[in-house]
Amino acid sequence: MNKESEMIDLLFVNARTHSVWTDKVIEDDTLVELYNIVKLAPTSANCSPARFLFIKSAEAKRRLKPAISEGNIDQTMSAPVTVIIGYDLEFYEHLDFLFPKSDAKSWFTESKELILETAFRNSCLQGAYLILAARSLGLDCGPMSGFNKDLINKEFFKDDKCEVNFLCNLGYGRATSIKEKLPRLNFDVACKVL
Repeated sequence: MNKESEMIDLLFVNARTHSVWTDKVIEDDTLVELYNIVKLAPTSANCSPARFLFIKSAEAKRRLKPAISEGNIDQTMSAPVTVIIGYDLEFYEHLDFLFPKSDAKSWFTESKELILETAFRNSCLQGAYLILAARSLGLDCGPMSGFNKDLINKEFFKDDKCEVNFLCNLGYGRATSIKEKLPRLNFDVACKVL
């Protein structure tokens, strides 16, 4: 098998969503490495609106627990890390640094709708990059949307500058708990070539 096929298998073919974790700890250095990979991936005008809160300590998990849907509590509380992927609604304040070739900040200062659309879309991209980067580092992922958005925003984004997009548990999954991959839509159902 060639290197490209191995990487495709690692990131997509053999990858699964995990919900049962081993006790192996994720070191903070690994989280720094993870972010340093994610930040290199593209966003529109390099806007980089995603903000990542790595929920790792028992105290942070305690604060997170009331916002988690009942069916997701066990997998989230037992995961070594839960990432809150949020988006900064004032991301444009960094555009002088991130996109210096143009006055990109001015594109956003007059349109709350454009701010929200850009922040949400690009934080979705960055959250997906996080999943792929985590898998490339040998971590397993359990992305989820079963949570109370208002409670998370109130507890972790008190300044109203950021909002939660989705959550992703990270760790080293138990291979024995992996379920069979569910079906996917065929090309002719999901795609058109025009």
